[in-house]
Amino acid sequence: MDSGQPAWLDAREQAAWRAYLRASRQLWVALDRDLQAAFGISLAEYEVLSMVSEADRQRLRMSALAEIVVQSRSRLTHTAKRLEQRDLVTRRSATDDRRGVELTLTTAGAELLDGASTVHVQGVRRYLVDILAPAEFAELGSFSARISEQLGDAAEAPRAGEGF
Repeated sequence: MDSGQPAWLDAREQAAWRAYLRASRQLWVALDRDLQAAFGISLAEYEVLSMVSEADRQRLRMSALAEIVVQSRSRLTHTAKRLEQRDLVTRRSATDDRRGVELTLTTAGAELLDGASTVHVQGVRRYLVDILAPAEFAELGSFSARISEQLGDAAEAPRAGEGF
């Protein structure tokens, strides 16, 4: 019978959960630190630049970008503003719908991303890929995809009529 109480984690589950939290935070901090030291950008900023660079014509609607990088619209707007102040991106009204906003990678943004990508992939290899056996890394990807699919889009969805 369900007493309304959660199914508390047993000792093994608690240890696994805490190890995951600690490792995921440490990985984020290490990758962020490397990018900050080499290029003065955060991991969140790098992710935005990277996703825009992979989009058609290196241009992406901010609402779509918010979903991809799992950031709230407010946080993404602040990130985009910082990147725009450094001339790494431009923000403009969407070409197909003037109510929306598109982010476009600038030449300076592409140049910075070229170097930052090298630092980033070296960190990903050093802090994650090379630590795990190939089968373990593949399992990590599989587990992560399953979790992501189950959770769905955790980013704040744009509201109709708002300029994003």
